[in-house]
Amino acid sequence: MQNLSQLDVQGKRVLVRVDYNVPVKEGVVQDDTRVTASLPTISALLDAGARNVILMSHFGRPKNGPEEKYSLKPVAPVLEKVLGRPVTFIAGTADSDETLAAVQALPEGEVALLENVRFSAGEEKNDSGLNGKLARLGDAFVLDAFGSAHRAHSSVSGVAAQLPHAAGTLLQTEVDALGKLLSGAERPYVVIIGGAKVSDKIKVIENLLPRVDKLLIGGGMAYTFIKSQGGKIGESIHEDDQLDLAARLLREYGDKIMLPVDVIAADAFSADANTQVVASNAIPDGWQGLDAGPETVRLYSEALKGAKTVFWNGPLGVFEFAKFAGGTNAVAAAVGSLKNQAYTVVGGGDSVSAVNKSGKADQIDHISTGGGASLELLEGKALPGVEAMK
Repeated sequence: MQNLSQLDVQGKRVLVRVDYNVPVKEGVVQDDTRVTASLPTISALLDAGARNVILMSHFGRPKNGPEEKYSLKPVAPVLEKVLGRPVTFIAGTADSDETLAAVQALPEGEVALLENVRFSAGEEKNDSGLNGKLARLGDAFVLDAFGSAHRAHSSVSGVAAQLPHAAGTLLQTEVDALGKLLSGAERPYVVIIGGAKVSDKIKVIENLLPRVDKLLIGGGMAYTFIKSQGGKIGESIHEDDQLDLAARLLREYGDKIMLPVDVIAADAFSADANTQVVASNAIPDGWQGLDAGPETVRLYSEALKGAKTVFWNGPLGVFEFAKFAGGTNAVAAAVGSLKNQAYTVVGGGDSVSAVNKSGKADQIDHISTGGGASLELLEGKALPGVEAMK
């Protein structure tokens, strides 16, 4: 990919695709992680003499054009605070003549945030007409939204074809960090995959299994594997249409795959359900596994000792409920304890929330901002946004 040092921005308006799809409640941003993650690129462009930095992002999934609840306006003051300089919010749709005029009127050195790019028809279809209207807003383009790099949308790859372009600092960091998991990873190499569904992550599992020394499976997807071996899983979440696949993977890679040996079972999917520790393949009828059991936690923690490369995606239980967060927190602690001993990566989505809740985020080498994008990269797929930066 072309990087920022290869892009001439002196005196130019630079259009930057960021990922400000942040949690907002009653008009207040609840987590500014993604906003803060964009600062190195914004600062680098301003330091390099860019006339203006024009930021665009999607937010949520509006279906009928502009909708107030999907406005990016609440993000502007948050960006202004963390950036330490004024930010102009431009309220018109990104493809409108009014927005073009507002951009052209910006004083030199000003940073602006455009309204939700998904308010413009054609964004998700990579519409050529919209690509051209977005390209009017800048003299150069920077993609820094790794979380959207797997989407062939107008604001991601479409506009890149019409302007000189480069990868932002965040995008470059993400691709470099995750790329280490696919080639040249130091061994022993241990991967922890959790979450609810085998079908969501099967391609990642299949692509990583030949490369790793151990694959630790947890969360809801473990019960599909356990059932495929004839285990009793009670009312635990599972996918019957993935049983044959799970059985095949266990046949082919049984020496690498570790499954839970015990679980914390509950009599209801509830924060205050009754619980008991049972063997993972002997969950009583009417009960469901909601977290890894103590012996599983011990075995998984032991498997991580001495690892030189670790990738973790997906919680080991329903960590949103304190009663069922123990397994996830214990694995976070085990991964965190490898600081300065191993290269550790946590990949996107619920994994980020889990590691932040565990208090171990500062002990992880790289925490990915992209859920779907990080998984597709690890599946071995070419990401449209990354390809567009070459």
